[in-house]
Amino acid sequence: MEFEIVMQELEALGKERMKKTYISNGAHEPLFGVATGAMKPLARKIKKNQPLAEQLYATGNYDAMYFAGIIADPMMMTEMDFERWMDGAYFYMLSDYVVAVTLSETDIAQEVADKWITSGEELRMSAGWSCYCWLLGNRPDSEFNPNKMASMLEQVKNTIHESPERTKSAMNNFIYTVGVSYLPLHEQAFEIAKAVGPVEVKRDNKKSSILLASENIKKELDKGRIGFKRKYVRC
Repeated sequence: MEFEIVMQELEALGKERMKKTYISNGAHEPLFGVATGAMKPLARKIKKNQPLAEQLYATGNYDAMYFAGIIADPMMMTEMDFERWMDGAYFYMLSDYVVAVTLSETDIAQEVADKWITSGEELRMSAGWSCYCWLLGNRPDSEFNPNKMASMLEQVKNTIHESPERTKSAMNNFIYTVGVSYLPLHEQAFEIAKAVGPVEVKRDNKKSSILLASENIKKELDKGRIGFKRKYVRC
């Protein structure tokens, strides 16, 4: 399907209300305001198409960039490609829900995420921690080194409250995901979540969010959902 046709179809799916929601979360023009669910029929027609994904991502249009993540072929992407995509990811919905998700379907996911976590850049760090959340929530526990995961939990415990805002949110999600989806460290993650306590995430022009991983892990524990894995990462 031609690039121009896809852009026209995305524009036709745009809604003013969604556009306002995305902008309130940090998106900026150009964007159409397409609900992610509304993209599915178009994605089914196209399937994976890396050259088209690259064209769409390069537009800087939020909806086109998001759609690029849905139709990307992660196994065709190199570390350089992911670095380039991160350079274009100007807010967390791109870094954590497009780039990190796409990276999580590759064989280089942990290696690249590790570099981003130590980068000192808010959105790269956020994407790195988020990538681990996508990985842990989908892949078998045997793919992860328990010592490394335990050391990452300790790192979160010691640094979360001083970290940049979006990174805090992703780190908090990491504790929760280890606690729910990674059985070997469920108990340790739960204890660390309690030790960390409430995490305040400040947001531009909005009230701060208070995140509490321990409460959310407890809810999943009560529902008997410990060990839960998603079948698919991308929608």
